[in-house]
Amino acid sequence: MTVTPKISIVDGNLVVQGQVILTGITDNVILTPGSGTGLVEGAFIGVNASESKSHHVFPIGVLEGLRFTCCFRFKLWWMTQRMGTCGRDVPLETQFMLLESKSGSSLSEDMDRGEEEQNIYIVFLPVLEGQFRAVLQGNERNELEVCIESGDSAVTTTQGLHSVYMHAGPDPFEVITDAVKAVERHLQTFHHREKKKMPSFLDWFGWCTWDAFYTDVTAEGVDEGLKSLSEGGTPPRFLIIDDGWQQIGSEVTDPKATVQEGAQFASRLTGIKENQKFQKHRRGCEITQDPPGLRHVVEEAKEHHNVKYVYVWHALAGYWGGVKPAAAGMEHYDSSLAYPVQCPGILGNQPDVVLDSLSVYGLGLVHPKKVYNFYNELHSYLASAGVDGVKVDVQNIIETLGDGHGGRVSITRQYHQALEASIVRNFPDNGCIACMCHNTDGLYSAKQTAVIRASDDFFPSDPASHTIHISSVAYNTLFLGEFMQPDWDMFHSLHPAAEYHGAARAVGGCAIYVSDKPGIHNFDLLKKLVLPDGSVLRAQLPGRPTRDCLFVDPARDGKSLLKIWNLNKFTGVLGIFNCQGAGWCKVEKKNRIHDSSPMTLSGSVRARDVDFLPQIAGDGWNGDTVIYAHRTGELVRLPKGAAVPVTLKVLEYELYTVTPVKDIACGISFAPIGLINMFNSGGAIDAFDIHSDSQNPELSGSQTVDVRMKVRGCGTFGAYSTHKPNKCSVNSCETEFTYDSESGLLTFAIPISKEEMYMWDVKIEI
Repeated sequence: MTVTPKISIVDGNLVVQGQVILTGITDNVILTPGSGTGLVEGAFIGVNASESKSHHVFPIGVLEGLRFTCCFRFKLWWMTQRMGTCGRDVPLETQFMLLESKSGSSLSEDMDRGEEEQNIYIVFLPVLEGQFRAVLQGNERNELEVCIESGDSAVTTTQGLHSVYMHAGPDPFEVITDAVKAVERHLQTFHHREKKKMPSFLDWFGWCTWDAFYTDVTAEGVDEGLKSLSEGGTPPRFLIIDDGWQQIGSEVTDPKATVQEGAQFASRLTGIKENQKFQKHRRGCEITQDPPGLRHVVEEAKEHHNVKYVYVWHALAGYWGGVKPAAAGMEHYDSSLAYPVQCPGILGNQPDVVLDSLSVYGLGLVHPKKVYNFYNELHSYLASAGVDGVKVDVQNIIETLGDGHGGRVSITRQYHQALEASIVRNFPDNGCIACMCHNTDGLYSAKQTAVIRASDDFFPSDPASHTIHISSVAYNTLFLGEFMQPDWDMFHSLHPAAEYHGAARAVGGCAIYVSDKPGIHNFDLLKKLVLPDGSVLRAQLPGRPTRDCLFVDPARDGKSLLKIWNLNKFTGVLGIFNCQGAGWCKVEKKNRIHDSSPMTLSGSVRARDVDFLPQIAGDGWNGDTVIYAHRTGELVRLPKGAAVPVTLKVLEYELYTVTPVKDIACGISFAPIGLINMFNSGGAIDAFDIHSDSQNPELSGSQTVDVRMKVRGCGTFGAYSTHKPNKCSVNSCETEFTYDSESGLLTFAIPISKEEMYMWDVKIEI
């Protein structure tokens, strides 16, 4: 029996399941079919060279006429998205690319999922091989190129036999997941998100000190921030003490010297304990040091404000400028000055000027063989103070310091292995948030870290940043969400774009936390995200763009809205956003507003936009759904394939709860919605069962049906029913309800519980 490979090179063309993807394949390209479970749909692309070097760029073949979406590093720390149709559209530092090969006409609003599934989706993953890391890029001849580099002039090679992994199939989301899991089995250096322990803070509302105080954070400021949010009815149960708590020293000794952007890189860590601001605490007019320091701040947060989890910030290198060489008490870390070198791809995109200070002052690099001792001593001290985890920032700086250490992959892996070993030992809830870390050196080396910041910062004063933030996180999540749970960053609850950011986080499946200054809050908004006990209704998956958004550009094309989907246990959640007007500019090499007056845009939403909805619909589902719009309060029943129109201005949004309709008895249909006052209404439903007084669905007359649910939270509960209920009860107590026979919307009140994470027994008799 002859088995035809699904990915092959035929007559100089790269062919995937019978369709030509690349033409003009160069002679030095090697295709190695995947082997073993999970690799049968994939293959590795390799290349050979005549000269041994530490940095190679190889053309693979010509890419033309196929839509793609890619994630590339526009600067050292972060990725963003780019869409295109040919090789010249592929940016430098592309770490993920998804292509669409159409077997028929383009996807239209009238095409059903059966026709769409004739398309083939191909993912390209440039990976790590030994001491080398690969990325993709394009050239003006429309050739797709692979760049492999070690980051150490002494580490050279003539080949990369497994530089890029390809995987293909009819479902884009499954193809991405299957590809990453195939690479996981091949490399055995990282774990997929599904295998990782998620830290518990994700399900609780949080507050971060950064925007509230920046590096001027103090013990008193932490107390004020927690008190302010709690008094408004949205108590933080998760606290991040960001940059500003550590002992540091500046290397700028010349008073005339100016270090503008990147001034923090001129400072180095001088001790692992807290600085003097946290060595004392004021009670009224009295300053006390009993108990002293950080431990007192943590105890105050947990005992007086009922905070459950306290995290503190530190850089992967200790501080922005590393660890001061020979600092008193830190000599045993063997820190020495190192000078970063940014790779050619980053220099060709947006070189980071903040590293200019490091080219002058250097970075105090803890010796890789001593870095576990450094992390363990730092983390054990923090754990002894009651700290539950760390936000580890500035991670990608380590890739620039590989020369003399075996290269960027080698030094990054040593640092990540040491970090994760220390986390295991000191923070049993897997307490780590990875930040400024969008390089594959780290992603393919992370066996344990489960939470990753998914985009550049929330910038409250930059009007160009808000639409960029939402779109970048959504598309970066296509890739990052396979490794870790994406973190959408803090935001401000009182801000012109606050609802826009809050709605996005509700559909993102992420942690929800703000960085409000004490006393400056929008509690009406926060109460759409946070329950009175401080918990949140978090969706189950990383929020990703819908299928029909995968290859359009909702930030720059002037016509597309961005739709993001997610799942709860019994409902889907769908967010739609107008993100037009700004993006990263490859000419100016920075984020900029390219349309100061973006148009109002119209689009539509369908049940199929929630891609995995059939998985929660159950057997016998006919495709009908109800869709509840959060902002308008409109409930619509949609037959299979039907759509609801939506029109949005820039920085506007709408959130929809999408629920499969169940035919629960003869002529009776029902669909739970959830707490309709919350952004993610359906996240409140933890259990949903139907109990009938007859096993014969054809019976009519006196037949009654009980709908029973477990519901978490409080407020107005909504559901769809074709029939007015006989009665509704909460914890066996009958409650008043309203029923709109025209729309089928049933609503009643759920009270506030005194217990955390309490589940109400809800019963609806129809």
